[in-house]
Amino acid sequence: MKTIKGPAIFLAQFMGDKPPFDTLTGLADWAADLGFRGLQLPTDPRLFDLGLAATSQDYCDEISGLLAERGLVITELSTHLQGQLLAVHPAYDSLFDGFAPPAVRGKPAARTQWAGEQLKAAALASRRLGLEAHVTFSGALAWPYLYPWPQRPAGLVEEAFAELARRWLPLLNAFDEAGVDVCYELHPGEDLFDGATLERFLEATGEHPRVNVLYDPSHMLLQQLDYLAFLDLYHERVRAFHVKDAEFRPSGRQGVYGGYAPWRPEGLNSASFTV
Repeated sequence: MKTIKGPAIFLAQFMGDKPPFDTLTGLADWAADLGFRGLQLPTDPRLFDLGLAATSQDYCDEISGLLAERGLVITELSTHLQGQLLAVHPAYDSLFDGFAPPAVRGKPAARTQWAGEQLKAAALASRRLGLEAHVTFSGALAWPYLYPWPQRPAGLVEEAFAELARRWLPLLNAFDEAGVDVCYELHPGEDLFDGATLERFLEATGEHPRVNVLYDPSHMLLQQLDYLAFLDLYHERVRAFHVKDAEFRPSGRQGVYGGYAPWRPEGLNSASFTV
């Protein structure tokens, strides 16, 4: 508990097109006025130049100084979108292309390469900023095969995790050289979404010491997973966390799969998961 930074806020969920949510300075002023002391900073070019941060200590010092003037520090950099784009099943190509820069849309191999370069830059930038942890998504190659009907071919999931490990291992090694833990947010839609999938990935990466967890119990509640027992099992791998109110309320019409409902269903007598 002595190493916890904060209270902190993840800025990605509050960015917008209008002030104060459209610039880092505006968001920093807003967060500081609300009493926050830490920022989990998305590596979005509207707020933060990741490529420059990887190569320029002056730029990193400038960003740290801007935040320090407001009583703030960076807790972690985030590459959730880049981590997702490192491993995209072809079924989701068109959906996830919207997260990629225009130059690599419609080009899965180029998109994967771009994502890997971004993650390597994040390792270097984290080191320059003096950070010890980094937060991201794992990407998803096996997710379309979540529910085993028809039964999955033997070896399909194993090969998906082997490929996921092949893509991540060079990056995990880059983070290791930088002295930074990679904290995967366990999240439905990603190949790492619970303890069992975390164990698969650890096995595929040879128990890599930089494979760690961003713990968010709300995503576990959505799966009806025992999020307290999860801590008993994996607490040594937890290096970052998100906290928010959450509840799952099933109904006779809809459960955890969601029934193809939109993010915020209106006027439906349905199950809901709120955060």
